[in-house]
Amino acid sequence: MTDEPDLRERLAALEARVAALEAPVAAPPSPGAGSGGLIGYRGESNLHGRVTWEIEYTPDGVLRLPMQNSVDVLAALGHPVRQGIVRHLLNGPVDAADLQAAVGLSSPGQLYHHLKSLTAARLVEQRGRGDYRISGPHVVPILTILLASSDVAGDLGT
Repeated sequence: MTDEPDLRERLAALEARVAALEAPVAAPPSPGAGSGGLIGYRGESNLHGRVTWEIEYTPDGVLRLPMQNSVDVLAALGHPVRQGIVRHLLNGPVDAADLQAAVGLSSPGQLYHHLKSLTAARLVEQRGRGDYRISGPHVVPILTILLASSDVAGDLGT
């Protein structure tokens, strides 16, 4: 007999991989188009199954992207507790009680307050009652945001 939760997880992972493969990627610019150049990132992670990601935009294309969703993501990651939650979840799914202890919050209400911001920004998803994770296709972009912000802050030593 098939373990139903395992089947659901496998199906969700497969759907996420298909969605990532079908996600629109901006075409590289023709030589001399716009302000020139490409901005992008690529990565591979085995944190939540094998995920590969590559995306490129022209600088002008980046500046034309809608601002509000980006602001929501950056604001959600801008709080130390929320970034701690995301960093912890990058290691794998966690239930609410373990997550609360891991980030040092004294009440479930505090945790749910922060999780509400993270789920609204699509950084964290709730798999079941009190069970949270980072979806596979979001792992590389989130790690890229963390890396880029550390670069801007001068923490990379380069």
